[in-house]
Amino acid sequence: MKRTYLLIVVVLCMVFNAKVFAQTKAQNPIIYADVPDMSMIRVGDTYYMVSTTMHMCPGVPVMKSKDLVNWEMLNYAYEKLADDDALSLVNGKSNYGKGTWASSLRYHNGTYYIATYAQPTNKTYIFRTNDIEKGDWKVSEFKPGYHDCTLVFDNGHAYLITGGGKLNIIELNDDLTDVKEGGINQVLIENASAPSEPNMLKAEGSQLFKYDGKYYIFNISWPRGGMRTVLVHRADNLMGPWEGRIALQDKGVAQGSIIDTPDGKWFAYLFQDHGSVGRIPYLVPMKWVDGWPVIGVDGKVPETLDLPASKGLIPGIVNNDEFKRKKGDPALPLVWQWNHNPDNSLWSVTERKGFLRLKTGRIDSLFLKSRNTLTQRTIGPVCTGATMLDASNMKEGDFAGLTAFQRKFGQVGVKMANGQKYLFMVNNQTDIPTEVESIPLTGNKVYLKIECDYRNKVDIAEFFYSLDGKNWKQIGNQLHMEYTLMEHFMGYRFGLFNYATKLKGGYVDFDYFRISNELTKN
Repeated sequence: MKRTYLLIVVVLCMVFNAKVFAQTKAQNPIIYADVPDMSMIRVGDTYYMVSTTMHMCPGVPVMKSKDLVNWEMLNYAYEKLADDDALSLVNGKSNYGKGTWASSLRYHNGTYYIATYAQPTNKTYIFRTNDIEKGDWKVSEFKPGYHDCTLVFDNGHAYLITGGGKLNIIELNDDLTDVKEGGINQVLIENASAPSEPNMLKAEGSQLFKYDGKYYIFNISWPRGGMRTVLVHRADNLMGPWEGRIALQDKGVAQGSIIDTPDGKWFAYLFQDHGSVGRIPYLVPMKWVDGWPVIGVDGKVPETLDLPASKGLIPGIVNNDEFKRKKGDPALPLVWQWNHNPDNSLWSVTERKGFLRLKTGRIDSLFLKSRNTLTQRTIGPVCTGATMLDASNMKEGDFAGLTAFQRKFGQVGVKMANGQKYLFMVNNQTDIPTEVESIPLTGNKVYLKIECDYRNKVDIAEFFYSLDGKNWKQIGNQLHMEYTLMEHFMGYRFGLFNYATKLKGGYVDFDYFRISNELTKN
């Protein structure tokens, strides 16, 4: 009996110690949120990273870390890319699923560069600054747009490597403002997919790294019916010849490049398609063997890493906002992005102190066509977003509230119909926005909440309201969240919205937005 008791105690201690150990180490995924297409550099002991947010505005978020695990927002490469109809949700056009993709971050001769391209403008953009932390980015733009390009500095020349399957190299002029006339413009690798199976989709997402005198190009490919795969090619000279091999094939963790730490550790930074929360970053240990990067622990992506534990994504990637501003504060913290270019005349954080005001300025027939939805990422494995809405100044036909935002969105909020305010829940699961429930609202203030659960095979959002901020009631039904690839091409976001379907000029006030990494059901 004593031996059994002692054995139980030993096992419990082992489990407890394992949990404590895990809590002191970094966990994969490093960021459980939609931060895809990472491009990363280290300057001294500081890491910098850019990512893709596509049609969101401002665009190309720039982030900083001291340990590769805990990241904070620094700035964006641009406030607005352009003012055309698609980028601004004007005249029935939209930029959903497009915008800027797969940017390349570089540091060269004291200057930071971001190279990217945009589908709607068919242009390539080169942003540059001498101070990445303050982010005074200057931009050059030229046609055409080079898809998934990686910026390369080599022997006094600058190039872009671009393409899918067939990779091309294009020389830029000396000030990186255009393609160099008469410069190198040729095929670099005829078939970058060759190291993989014959039925692989074409290799893309190039990122170049130079180590110990050799050049390495990392790509992603995807076998039909299989998983996303990391490919790497190496060469002694930039122009080749190149030889390639599969570098990692596990859990679909792929696309990115490699980074070293000041004390000599190496990691691959990659991401995984992870359902409706989006494409989430992983770090994978690597080492050099016979001049090749060997990624993974026995070829696998580990759950824990020999790096400091995460302090959480709040306030680094997402954050609460009470909408209280002191002199000198930015109007909106960096965690916020607008759905497309905003109309800046129709929102304010100063007209009513301590509130975000969203005003209507035009008539829209559908939510996805309306402007000035203000968004933040959702985070996994679970999260809650909540707000308080003052609907005192809504007009007939107005809809306002909180949304789980993607193509197949869900909403909870207030509408004005026939002179009466109603609480409502809309589910767009079938691409036909369906009002599931509507309840008369006698007052003007209501508390709204959405809970997102990404722990199971079916990702679920549930919708709640409260009249006092304490006692919550569920409204409508569950939204089965779905990541739509060809339309919105991003993970679900929380969004604050207000749009008019009949009369212009109404407005609503949001008292706060609060996000939690827990489910907060009563």
